[in-house]
Amino acid sequence: MSGNDTIDPGLAGLAGELTDFGHRLKALVYYADTDFSGVVYHARYLEFLERGRSDFLRLAGVHHTELADGVHGEKLVWVVRRMEIDFRAPARIDDVLTIDTRTESVSGARIFMVQQIRRGDDLLIEARVEAAIISESGKPRRFPKEWAAVFLPKA
Repeated sequence: MSGNDTIDPGLAGLAGELTDFGHRLKALVYYADTDFSGVVYHARYLEFLERGRSDFLRLAGVHHTELADGVHGEKLVWVVRRMEIDFRAPARIDDVLTIDTRTESVSGARIFMVQQIRRGDDLLIEARVEAAIISESGKPRRFPKEWAAVFLPKA
């Protein structure tokens, strides 16, 4: 994290909110998110999940631009190593979705997260994500200790 740990107040609502368990983001399903049958196309869920993770990082003070600019001594990049998704029910146009993201654990260069997409009380998608931090050359880099306090659930 750096001295630029705040988010532009005009964008704060768009980035969701930090919660006791992690992060929550609301999203509206647009026509462009759906396939010919009128339900959300399966690959679009990856984008909703990515927004949840990215906004979690942003609100926690970990900015992609700072990582790419080498603020931490070298250029760093987040990568998804593994993702497991259970599709439980479809979302449709005009649905308001809630994307919840929580960290299960942090180990070495990796962070393990669980994400859920809901429509009201209905669980639509559940995903387990393993992400890692790597250098520009692709070598794993340890997860900074000061980040663990931000990403791990509050006790």
